[in-house]
Amino acid sequence: MGRRRKRVRQEELWTPTAALPVGASHPFYQRLNQILDEKKFDEYVEELCEPFYAKEVGRPGLAPGIYFRLLMLGYFEGIDSERGIAWRASDSISIRSFVRIALDESVPDHSTISRTRRLMDVETHQAVFQWVLTVLAEKKLLKGATIGVDATTLEANAALRSIVRRDSGERYEEFLIRLAKESGIETPTREQLSKLDRKRRKKGSNDDWTHPHDPDARITKMKDGRTHLAHKAEHAVDMETGAIVAVTLHAADEGDTHTIQETVAEAGERITAVVADTDSDEVTKQVSTEGPREVVTDKGYHSRAVVSEMAEWGVRTYCSEPNRGRQRWQDQWKEQ
Repeated sequence: MGRRRKRVRQEELWTPTAALPVGASHPFYQRLNQILDEKKFDEYVEELCEPFYAKEVGRPGLAPGIYFRLLMLGYFEGIDSERGIAWRASDSISIRSFVRIALDESVPDHSTISRTRRLMDVETHQAVFQWVLTVLAEKKLLKGATIGVDATTLEANAALRSIVRRDSGERYEEFLIRLAKESGIETPTREQLSKLDRKRRKKGSNDDWTHPHDPDARITKMKDGRTHLAHKAEHAVDMETGAIVAVTLHAADEGDTHTIQETVAEAGERITAVVADTDSDEVTKQVSTEGPREVVTDKGYHSRAVVSEMAEWGVRTYCSEPNRGRQRWQDQWKEQ
């Protein structure tokens, strides 16, 4: 075996199309594209998104079929940023085949994806989500009788250092300087400001502070223990098939016991809408026509009010009960 000679490799000036590399198609994405083509997904989203595209000549827009496939890619690959979605699509030949981007075409960058998302309203995205649920029901991947509900906090694209007072509009540092001057320190140092800040109670209250560019973000503690501005996303999942049937957004400082009602109601509306939009008898037989009948949650959702309210809706709950010690049930025989 001889040694490989060190030399600079010179690329060919022209490469015929037949010589371009063709990777093995990913079986999941290949089958998904077959279903989307069978149901004429591209024609549906193009007609739905037509009002968002200008008729005159201008900057080439991102085709709706490619845009929504990129969103699917982010979900299936667990990518939570548009920059990451763009990089993944440009890095994989099989992903290019799924998204329908040819090898001689450039992948849309993250700014194009972001701009397309911001130009389309929420109702359009919800309509596509409902269309996907209908296809899942036709493929026997939606039951809707038993759903699981859980929530997660999503870090907001906003820094804590930029928060301002709700009443006066002061920035955090300006507020501390004013407090220091009121306490008798005319020219406070950074060390004195830090010492003053440590002694204050409820210094990160959402009732007092907000972000000027993202007022919906709330100060909360993340899963890893960091305090950050965040949002709360709550999901309802079909426990039999794993299909997501509803997603609701809430303030990050809202408790699980205060948000589950909206998510269960949203799931019920989605499931009944699927039955109403489908004329197939098979779908009517397999999908719960009255919405979810059972709800599975973790102990964060357990409360007497939640259990009793779900019972009034005709929904049976499976909630892990936290260890709260001996309970008192005086005048609460129904909850007991």
